[in-house]
Amino acid sequence: MKKIPKYHTLRILIISGLFYFFLVMPFMGFMIIKQIPDFIENGFLNTSDIQGDSDDLDFQFSFGDDNDEEVEDASDSKPVQIHDVPQELLLIGDSAQHKINNTKLVNDTSLSKLVENVNQEIVDTNEPRFFDTSFNIFFYGMEIILLIGFIFSYPFKRYFRRKRKGKPISIKLEFFCRRYLLYTPAINAALFGMVMLATVGYIAYVNYLEDLSQNVNAAIFDDYLYIAAVAGFLSTLFVFYWQKHRVHLFYLEVLFKDDELRKRIFGKSIGRIRNRLWLASGMTTLLPLIIVVFYLTLSVTSISDLQLSGDDLNVKKVILGGYEEIFGSDEDIEDYLYINSVNAYMMFLGIGTSIFVSLIYILTFVRWTTMDIVYPVKELLGKMQNTGEGKTSDFSIVRTNDEIGALAEGYNVMTQQLSNYIEDINQINTSYYRFVPKQFLDFLDKKSVVDIHLGDQVQKEMSVMFSDIRSFTQISENMTPRDNFNFINHYLGYMEPVISRNNGFIDKYIGDAVMALFAETVDDAINAAIEMRAKLVEFNADTKSKGMPPVNNGIGINTGNLMLGIVGGKSRLEGTVISDHVNLASRLEGLTKEYGASILISQDSLIKLNHPENYHFRFLDTVVVKGKKNSVNVFEILDGEEPMVREQKIATKQQFNRAQELLKRNHPEEALALFKEIEKESPKDKACKIYIQRCLEEMGKV
Repeated sequence: MKKIPKYHTLRILIISGLFYFFLVMPFMGFMIIKQIPDFIENGFLNTSDIQGDSDDLDFQFSFGDDNDEEVEDASDSKPVQIHDVPQELLLIGDSAQHKINNTKLVNDTSLSKLVENVNQEIVDTNEPRFFDTSFNIFFYGMEIILLIGFIFSYPFKRYFRRKRKGKPISIKLEFFCRRYLLYTPAINAALFGMVMLATVGYIAYVNYLEDLSQNVNAAIFDDYLYIAAVAGFLSTLFVFYWQKHRVHLFYLEVLFKDDELRKRIFGKSIGRIRNRLWLASGMTTLLPLIIVVFYLTLSVTSISDLQLSGDDLNVKKVILGGYEEIFGSDEDIEDYLYINSVNAYMMFLGIGTSIFVSLIYILTFVRWTTMDIVYPVKELLGKMQNTGEGKTSDFSIVRTNDEIGALAEGYNVMTQQLSNYIEDINQINTSYYRFVPKQFLDFLDKKSVVDIHLGDQVQKEMSVMFSDIRSFTQISENMTPRDNFNFINHYLGYMEPVISRNNGFIDKYIGDAVMALFAETVDDAINAAIEMRAKLVEFNADTKSKGMPPVNNGIGINTGNLMLGIVGGKSRLEGTVISDHVNLASRLEGLTKEYGASILISQDSLIKLNHPENYHFRFLDTVVVKGKKNSVNVFEILDGEEPMVREQKIATKQQFNRAQELLKRNHPEEALALFKEIEKESPKDKACKIYIQRCLEEMGKV
């Protein structure tokens, strides 16, 4: 049995929340740093408080071989050397001299401290803390849905835990889990989506309904809305497809039975592999592309924002590099865009961070998509292979609601029909075996009835048994044809199982007579005959209760080589055996009436017994049966007689044999006297009466 997995929900919600957080934060950090010049210009940031980690640095910008000009920082005695650079290039804002006197240039190691100071300056203002509120909504919402998710998932966790431990499960618990399992992806995604909707809704409210005209956060909130919306949408998809992946591949077969999973149990909605592949392609292609385009867009700055003059050739050299020659001297460069060094660093950092997060998302999403397609297909292929090996009861689990699910469902229908067809064929073959015994096919080395052809034959040594109801014609005269038919079937219903139990099979029914063949040992044939005599007692007891007279039967057995094969014509075939030994068995059965014996066997059968000591038998006579020139020694099996008759015949067996010997030696008087003594001790011994008559004939008294 497949190992029962653990049920997971909370980790899906937590990881999806972290995915949203780490997807939003790089954008937020980038946008905050991009707004630092505006913070400085609007007085939200006092840069005189920013300290570098090393001494003040000299920034030198060289344009040609002009003489250097020294400008002293108002807060430090060390000069910053500038080589013939228009003063506007170094300034951001309206008052260049004010910024020069109040700004200390910092090195790269102070960038993180600068961001901290920006955040601190914004916090120190009296404006509403919209960012804090939006993140509080997100974090508090996550706490709420984690609590709700735990409550909702607890029955599933309990069910799976008790299932793993083999403990009993209540009907209510099983009903709840079976009813809501397929809805858990949508429910968990809805819970997580509510948090995303609340967070994005608040950001939209602030962005569109709050007056941010005097707020430095206005530009940030405008971009923040789109970032949060995209990240929230992707995170919600993450929850839905993760949970759906686990439900379809791991949870279904735990809660539902195999016969239930042979068809789709997902409702009326039909999925498409095409849609899943389009979604996977979009996630793997558009997501990184959107991130790159977004960062590229944020990193671009318009030259017009710098309020610089485009007439100066040095400005063009800085802005345009080596391409300034292709522009005219009067070309206005304010319509052009450029990327400064800070934006470039942040662009690479932001793209790298976000693509790393996106890569995890993409790889996970692709893995789910691949497993959702490959796993059911691989499972289906395995089931097909099992079906090819003859395991027609091995069905596939329908795990999806798309074309693969339809394929698995169609395979199950085909397998069920194939199983039914094979079962029908087996039943037909079984029915055929009632007409043509399977042993016939085995002896002829045929696998099926359709392989049999006219003239197929094989020579084999067998024991042939004939059994017939004595005086059935007289009995049947008092019954209607329907009663006759029912009576014979009732009788044969007692006898046929006995033959099968003793390794024999019935070759044919001849009215009330039975012809059976035993291919293994003579002992099987004699055992069957003895048991048939015992069953006859049960049959008579049964028919007596219905007011019908008792019947008796005789059984003849002979052993020898015979031809077993198919006889008949083009449109009618029959399996049978042909041999002189078959005729002798039939003649022996007829002799049972004359000698009053139950079971007669030939000498050929007697000498081939494996265990003759298991039976009571006596030599009965030497006869010349009809159709044969040579005489045959006939023996009587005493074990098939009624108990009292059997005991009497066994007790007089030695006398019977001696009397026969005397008669053969031509001493009829002595033989007659001995037979008469036997008659007194065994009055129902009809064979003894026959010998008395012979003795009288020999003596001339008849």
